[in-house]
Amino acid sequence: MSHLTPQQLSGLRTQLLQQQEEIKHRLSNSEQYGLQEAMRDNTGELSEIDNHPGDAATELYNRSMDISLLERDEHELDDIESALRAMDEGTYGICSASGEPIPYERLAALPSTRFTKEHAPRQSAPFTRPAEEELLTPPFGRTSLDERDDQNGFDGEDAWQIVESWGNSDSPAMAEGNNISSYNDMEIEADETEGFVEPWENFVATDITGNHLTIVKGNSYRHYMDDEEGDYLLDPTRKERK
Repeated sequence: MSHLTPQQLSGLRTQLLQQQEEIKHRLSNSEQYGLQEAMRDNTGELSEIDNHPGDAATELYNRSMDISLLERDEHELDDIESALRAMDEGTYGICSASGEPIPYERLAALPSTRFTKEHAPRQSAPFTRPAEEELLTPPFGRTSLDERDDQNGFDGEDAWQIVESWGNSDSPAMAEGNNISSYNDMEIEADETEGFVEPWENFVATDITGNHLTIVKGNSYRHYMDDEEGDYLLDPTRKERK
């Protein structure tokens, strides 16, 4: 025994038939949302080879949206036809998941629904992301690896520093650092040492076995000592004052 009155069923059937007619009319007049035509037919040209890639991308996006609209209408049409069959079979208004009666108020709002509010499928998009994003989290995490303790090799930041050293369109006023007076000092970490890890490796000379032989007292050595990273008293080559 249906929990819906004959008047309610009649009104819902009329509503379903009206929606069915509207969708069929929309599909027939829209010519499948333009999907029967090739992309080049919309531009009136024989080839898109000389078109800007942005134009082709816009056309492709519009075509993808047309496909989504078509699939939505077809899915909604299937639900309406299933609801009409359920009316003929006497099972209309019964939740397909729980077997409980669907309230009339819900059916009046969604006459093609097959579920109660509590058992309706979730309308959230699945949390599926491209596998490539595992290497890109955080952004540019695949190329900038300075923050990782296990990485000391050549990375994307190093590649950009090499390219940037040849110049760009910025001026010293637009540089990241303060008090930049030379174009040669504008690169990211322009004062970063190259060819060695620790600053002292730039002025400590060793033999092939790694034994310290002498200290080259150049600019790097003086900067290292003046910054109080080392102590002049510990210099093994320092001459004893008499």
